[in-house]
Amino acid sequence: MDRSVNASRRAFLQRAAALSSLGAAATPLALNLAAMGQASAQTAGDYKAMVCIFLNGGNDAFNMVLPTDAASWQAYTTVRNQAPDPINLRAAGTAPVATAAIGSPDRLGGVLPLDPVNNQGRSFALHPVMTGARDLFAAGRLAVLPNIGPLVRPMSKTDYGNAAFPRPASLFSHNDQLAAWQTLGAEGSTAGWGGRMGDLLMAGNSGATFTSISAAGSAVWLAGRSVLQYQLSASSGAVRIGGQGATALYNSPVAMNSMRNVMRNARSNDLLARDLAAVVGRSIDAEQLVSAALPGANQAPYEATGSNAGLSSSLLWYDTMAGTRALNPLAQQLQVVARMMAARDALGVRRQVFFVNLGGFDTHDAQNRSQAELLARLSHAMAYFDGVLGAMGLRESVTSFTASDFGRTFTSNGDGTDHGWGAHHFVFGGAVRGRDLYGSFPQLGLPDGRGGFNSPDQISNGALLPTTSVEQLGATLGRWFGLSDGQLIDLFPNLLNFDASRRNLGFMS
Repeated sequence: MDRSVNASRRAFLQRAAALSSLGAAATPLALNLAAMGQASAQTAGDYKAMVCIFLNGGNDAFNMVLPTDAASWQAYTTVRNQAPDPINLRAAGTAPVATAAIGSPDRLGGVLPLDPVNNQGRSFALHPVMTGARDLFAAGRLAVLPNIGPLVRPMSKTDYGNAAFPRPASLFSHNDQLAAWQTLGAEGSTAGWGGRMGDLLMAGNSGATFTSISAAGSAVWLAGRSVLQYQLSASSGAVRIGGQGATALYNSPVAMNSMRNVMRNARSNDLLARDLAAVVGRSIDAEQLVSAALPGANQAPYEATGSNAGLSSSLLWYDTMAGTRALNPLAQQLQVVARMMAARDALGVRRQVFFVNLGGFDTHDAQNRSQAELLARLSHAMAYFDGVLGAMGLRESVTSFTASDFGRTFTSNGDGTDHGWGAHHFVFGGAVRGRDLYGSFPQLGLPDGRGGFNSPDQISNGALLPTTSVEQLGATLGRWFGLSDGQLIDLFPNLLNFDASRRNLGFMS
């Protein structure tokens, strides 16, 4: 069949499914169209979900995943041991010094060794606070993706020196590179590759409204051309219009019913007024569906036994440096994601994309303490989510991955790092071929005296030149998610610039 016919048919089915989310006021025609879409669209009988964990600000991956072979460790120690506050971590096996300054590498102790299946002839470790991530790696449910970043095509260091060689626009810029990671385009792009996956698969969801879900506010990664992202509150779940109560607007069921009637019967000639009415009406219907279906945050397996000041102990992150316990906002976001997954049958979904985030990674200053705190939260939240999914029987059905604006410089500015390009990331879940590295781990070099580094993988200030593209990552996830090769090429057009053997990175079983 002609591709344009397939695309038109798919769009027709997607919009029909979207109409079905409008509730009782939807016309019989809309309901019939939705039924046709559900019958003829992709109808995998299983459930799969993808979760993007975005580390806002640009995570310093050099201190998250470290090569510890002799040559690499020597380069790492030499470059990062810069006054006044050196950021080089301590070697594996180094005991923590409890009397050392809070936030110092001595206080943390040594890095945590990893034992990958294919060690590439080297040795590796994680930041000392990432015990949860280490345990997931050892259990075979977490993999490391070295040196990923936005790329148009494979690029060597020589290519990088050629201004005419195609490259992503506005490198080293927060807004532009966030857009490059989430949309594969420039700042101002309106559709992300997570949302566009939702476009392709939402016809298989009878509750199309709940295909694309954020627990962290608006995220362009979730925005599709047809699919609309549904936003949840990490603390309260479904977001209600006005006041409290499952059915009341400002505590009045009459007011709620009156507003619903106004929204459903809007007949304005003003396009904006009609759109506003549709959005409000859809929000009311969605909130009622979610509130009825969402299990409570205080019940197992979402909350562990015990509490602290009314908070679930499973959501409390322990700051090993300061000796304090506090709510982990990332774990709380992942908790509401897990609760939405538990409601999948009631909400009529088989494929979902989720977005959560953790901010604070723009560590130009005071990196030792701030990054340690953030990586501890990330590691704790990953372990928490894995445990909840295990209790729900959903480990094999959910794959999560980390992303960030960019990596950072290998060089230190004295107490932090500056904007870079490539970075290491994690992917984890029961369907992940874990305890391994997928991609060539970069060689760490030393300054060459000419403003560069004597490594084929490092450019100015030691920033990493990516060897794996965001599109290769996305395509590997998309294939597991159920997309065809043709759909993947449409979604990730730069894949054609990469060797066919590298379009699937191989980390999904």
